[in-house]
Amino acid sequence: MKLSQTIRFCTSADGTRIAVASCGQGQVILRAAHWLSHVDYDLESPVWRPWLRAMSARNRFVRYDPRGCGLSDRHVSDLSLDAWHADLDAVAASIEDPRFVLLGLSQGGALAIAYALRYPERVSHLVLLNAYGKGARTRAQTEAERLEAETLVNFVRIGWGRDNPAFCQFFTNLFIPDGTPEQHRWWGDLERLTATPEVAAQLLWQMQGIDVLQLATMLRVPTLIAHSRGDVRVPFDQGCKLAAAIPGASFVPLESKNHVLLPDEPAWSVFQAELAAFLGHDNAVRPRAISEADLTPAEVALLDLVAEGLDNRAIAERLGKSAKTVRNQLSVIFGKLGVHSRSQAIVIALSK
Repeated sequence: MKLSQTIRFCTSADGTRIAVASCGQGQVILRAAHWLSHVDYDLESPVWRPWLRAMSARNRFVRYDPRGCGLSDRHVSDLSLDAWHADLDAVAASIEDPRFVLLGLSQGGALAIAYALRYPERVSHLVLLNAYGKGARTRAQTEAERLEAETLVNFVRIGWGRDNPAFCQFFTNLFIPDGTPEQHRWWGDLERLTATPEVAAQLLWQMQGIDVLQLATMLRVPTLIAHSRGDVRVPFDQGCKLAAAIPGASFVPLESKNHVLLPDEPAWSVFQAELAAFLGHDNAVRPRAISEADLTPAEVALLDLVAEGLDNRAIAERLGKSAKTVRNQLSVIFGKLGVHSRSQAIVIALSK
């Protein structure tokens, strides 16, 4: 069955246009941005297409291109981490469901941690895969480690997207060393399509300055952390440090060398099974009928507006409330009904 998706755009705080794609239905999983992303091209990717299929099988999987990359605005002056945080805020604000699962891959983990601290009421679960709390430049303790980080940035600046097989093989082996020749070829194509060498280098330099390890100690969100033992892009001990920092976090070591998990390796099924159990898909709570949920008349009326197909902004205008108030009230209603998504709530509303 062909995988389909919808693409829309939202606007970040400084006016930058961000491309947002979603596929599937159900509980929302929002993937924070990472370095390589092209929401349109990913659909044909032998690396990312399996991820889209797996994550959207029982959920609505939402992802977006970071500024300067993919279908998002390519020519932007501000590529700072603060701008990346603002972009995630804008994408999350466009999601109607009051709560969602937040997924952070690689440097997306730092964005996800910071967001979950700012808006804990919106994050039901936090999932971190091959993530890190400190970037390479921040965690460097020797001159050699600092030189290594600086050299990688310059290597990207001069080698990014080139046809030279030596450059291409170097970058590919950082992410998917155990990939097939087809997957390796695609990774090289992605570099050329996603961002210019200068943008890629600037983004990498920003990522190397990430430092959220202390912030992670303040999290109070259910958290699952998984990390590949042989990951050369982000060392295994970085996942261990995050797991030690986040209170109550579950940690899953993965027997893999790949920074991006591939569907034909055992670690893939291990991670997918752990994720399903963490999200409660193995023993999901049965949705309750309205008569069993003890909704107030006002909550029933609000649910009826959702069933009409109105979004939070339209409902807020109809009721003379703020969109945030509507979102918070829907969070209470979803909890009473035992559902995770807008589509599940609509089914219950239409069946009363």
